[in-house]
Amino acid sequence: MTPDHFHGTDPCSIIELRQYTLHSGQREALIELFDREFVESQEAVGMTVMGQFRDIDDADRFVWMRGFSDMETRQAGLAAFYGGPVWGAHREAANETMVDSDNVLLLTPAWPGAGLAPNARARAESGSTSQPAGMVDATIFYLREPADERLLALCRDTVSPTLKQAGVRTQGWYVTEPTPNNFPRLPVREGEPVLVRFAVFADLSALESFDAGRRLADDCQMLLGPWLGRSPERHRLQPTARSALHA
Repeated sequence: MTPDHFHGTDPCSIIELRQYTLHSGQREALIELFDREFVESQEAVGMTVMGQFRDIDDADRFVWMRGFSDMETRQAGLAAFYGGPVWGAHREAANETMVDSDNVLLLTPAWPGAGLAPNARARAESGSTSQPAGMVDATIFYLREPADERLLALCRDTVSPTLKQAGVRTQGWYVTEPTPNNFPRLPVREGEPVLVRFAVFADLSALESFDAGRRLADDCQMLLGPWLGRSPERHRLQPTARSALHA
């Protein structure tokens, strides 16, 4: 079974994982602007702002995710938002914080039910500055070839239950969406087969305890080794005040 058979089984069958490199000291300015102006305005045109985060190991990296029901909805939503009044009013301020915004992976749930389902009702009200609980581990596994059923079965039936037993609260598994980018105004990284795992922990202490038991993480990587083209890329992410994805 190939990834394109999985569409329609998760709330967001298409997601973008977006990593922005920012000018030094500009992350908090972008987060304040984003949480104030770019959440409801995107969702009003059919997109889902799934979560936005500080990378705690890189002070100049802002990471966020948005989801779509399908590629057609993505095209229409992006056109409406980036051609609309909110982006028009604030794009200059947003772009001034950024060095690069083209590090984007277009993904789809790795199997039916594998996607994350952020609860918008759990999102703080506009203006909130309280830090929500939880930490997110986002690991990108770079594959030699697009994910096959053997790899996905291993992740679903072996790796995922093992991580749950180790204290991971919520998991999401995604693979590269093979459909060409249908909104070329916003580049994405095409032609790169990946498997992406999101793991939500109760707090930083729980994530650090998981890190201290490196044997589990090493065992998981060893299991996936035959499919890997190079070393995984890992990000430890702290939700912003208005992220819908948190513990």
